[in-house]
Amino acid sequence: MGLSLGLCVLLASCGGYADFSLPRTENPAQAAAYRFESHPDPLIGRGVAGEWDSVDVLNPSVVKSGNIYFNLYSGFDGQTWHTGLATSADGLHWEKRGKVLSPRKDTWEGHYIAANGSLLWKDDEFLYWYHAGPREKPRLGLARSADAVEWERRSEPVLLTGPRGSWDERGVADPYVIHTGDSLYMYYLGQDRARRQRLGVARSRDGVRWEKLRANPILELGEAGGFDELGLGEPAVWASDGFYWMLYTGRDRREHRRLGLARSEDGVHWRKLGLALAGREEWNGKVVCDPSVLMENGRIRVWYGGGAAPSPDENLKGQIGLAEASMLR
Repeated sequence: MGLSLGLCVLLASCGGYADFSLPRTENPAQAAAYRFESHPDPLIGRGVAGEWDSVDVLNPSVVKSGNIYFNLYSGFDGQTWHTGLATSADGLHWEKRGKVLSPRKDTWEGHYIAANGSLLWKDDEFLYWYHAGPREKPRLGLARSADAVEWERRSEPVLLTGPRGSWDERGVADPYVIHTGDSLYMYYLGQDRARRQRLGVARSRDGVRWEKLRANPILELGEAGGFDELGLGEPAVWASDGFYWMLYTGRDRREHRRLGLARSEDGVHWRKLGLALAGREEWNGKVVCDPSVLMENGRIRVWYGGGAAPSPDENLKGQIGLAEASMLR
């Protein structure tokens, strides 16, 4: 008996699930992990009172095109999350270019958020997958741009929540998209009806039509008392030294957030390697989250959101910082 039209819609498309893995990387090294060291001061701070990013500045997503670094980041004004643009010649000194995306109240996006996204430079255009929709059930949209300033959004979300009873029934969020082989792979947060937040992956050829991994979720909550026992989010994935690596945000029961590290040979089966980065300064002492990773000539740089106040989503006094990695062999 065929799937009903209603169920097809819930699955984002009929046949919206598949078994797959990422292309195997070459020559795996006997690498233990990475050591991450954060710069002591934030690189991008909050705007002045009344501006669109005056309360929180978080969720950096950084790519390099030519000699310029482009950073789409999230700003919160106390009521609404927006996406803004900053540019830099060196990845350290940033110039804010203003707000570029806000939620469209009369569409599926609603009025709360059009941010928390993943930026990719591909085929001479910027692609940005972002989180929007009702606060209690977010979905993921896609926007395109030639200059990262003027954006054209698709009219409907490109990744929907899962069917009733699934691990991502109550929300999909925090996308992170990489291009490997002939496909795009999106790592994302899924939330179930018990409000558990875990991580999964989906695959696409065009960035619009996605098929979710049938075996999702790929990363589970940590053990009781662990830094990631309450929830996982904001994955960032890259390939290096024969492995796929993932930084992800872990939440503990005090709503403190820190970054964990995991490793995989196929991008689907992951081994947690433990806590990777925690804040040491006042501005990031309670929250380190939202990693964005860029590799340049073997150098790994991680832009991230830091906060001085523990909170599950906002009012963190958020600012954006930078960490750099060295490999432990």
